[in-house]
Amino acid sequence: MWHLHTYVRFASDNLRFLGFGFVMALGSSFGQTYFIGVFGPAIRAEFSLTHTAWSSIYMLGTLASALVLPWTGQQIDRTSLPRYAAVVILALAGASAFMALVPSALILVLAIFLLRQTGQGLMSHTSSTAMARYFPGERGKAVALSAMGFSVGETVLPVLMVVSIGVIGWRASYGLAAAAIVVIVLPVAMWLLKGHHERHKAHEDRLEQVHLSGADATSWSRREVLRDYRYYLLLPAAIAPSYVGTGLFFHHLSLAEMKGWDAAWFTGSYWVYAVGSILSMLAAGPLIDRLTAVRILPAYLFPLALALILVWAFDDAWWAWPYLFLVGITTGIMFTGLTTLWAEVYGVRNLGSIKSLFTAISVFASALGPLTMGVMMDQNVSIENICIVFATYCIVSSWLLVLALRGYRHNADSPGTF
Repeated sequence: MWHLHTYVRFASDNLRFLGFGFVMALGSSFGQTYFIGVFGPAIRAEFSLTHTAWSSIYMLGTLASALVLPWTGQQIDRTSLPRYAAVVILALAGASAFMALVPSALILVLAIFLLRQTGQGLMSHTSSTAMARYFPGERGKAVALSAMGFSVGETVLPVLMVVSIGVIGWRASYGLAAAAIVVIVLPVAMWLLKGHHERHKAHEDRLEQVHLSGADATSWSRREVLRDYRYYLLLPAAIAPSYVGTGLFFHHLSLAEMKGWDAAWFTGSYWVYAVGSILSMLAAGPLIDRLTAVRILPAYLFPLALALILVWAFDDAWWAWPYLFLVGITTGIMFTGLTTLWAEVYGVRNLGSIKSLFTAISVFASALGPLTMGVMMDQNVSIENICIVFATYCIVSSWLLVLALRGYRHNADSPGTF
């Protein structure tokens, strides 16, 4: 119950800014894999693409996005948040409109790049970076509450798009998304940021006090992060939800077909995934604020590994629910824990730059996941064997994560240090 009381008090005190994080997370849906994946069968049919060809197009666009993200993402450290957010939202609207008009499979690569860069990349980056930066003492709860926007998008939008594609077609459906971004997301986000200059000034004053006291020695630069070998031990586990989860969601309709599950019923069951994600986010937020993300994260991939084992072991459609619920648990902890981890370990002064580096690597992983699954499916590898391969990856990367975090010592007077 203390969790609920803590969240209610914190949310009521910071409702407007938390709402901004929520809206940005929700708006990112239009460039997320779970949204684009719903369009996959219709796009493959129109352009006569195999699983491997469609996955390769998705990979190329996503990889291009990953290459650009370290630069576009770090601009949040140098630009006012309202201006940065407005540019990102308008760019996402343009990307969605371009997707609705894409004329060929070749140009489809550019459309995917724009959607992944603006939606999955920068909208998500803006939401989580803002929450972690401006709530130094309660960033776990802040990230958890704002990240519920991802869960709402995952619950509502895929099934709406399945219906919309069936009624008006996939192109008109993406055009509708572009209109919604301009008419709804942009004005709401800008309204929620009214008065942000006062919050930013308080943040700058706090950083100046920390600097004068000499306590900001733990605020790393991106170059210093790249020289830290433990960062590379962290990465396999940190990118696992992007690599494995993106591959699964991108090919969920194919997974459903192989398992004999009804596609509309399966996408309509995404609410189970959202429940798992929301519950784990809400539980993880206060725990991370009390115990640190470093102590919470080492076991966060175990639910995902168990979910994959369930798909390997069972065929009945009702096993889709525990599968989705367990994937949601890992995703929820990821949303809350990883953003908080970078702030704890590397400080907040260069958080946008550091986090955009990880976001780029994560986007790169999200490009490989669908391609890995697509190639294996075209080689007639069963979905059960694919899941066992992914489960093994989760277990091994968890062990590396434990090694990376083993020497961590939390410093209560600073964001954190290795």
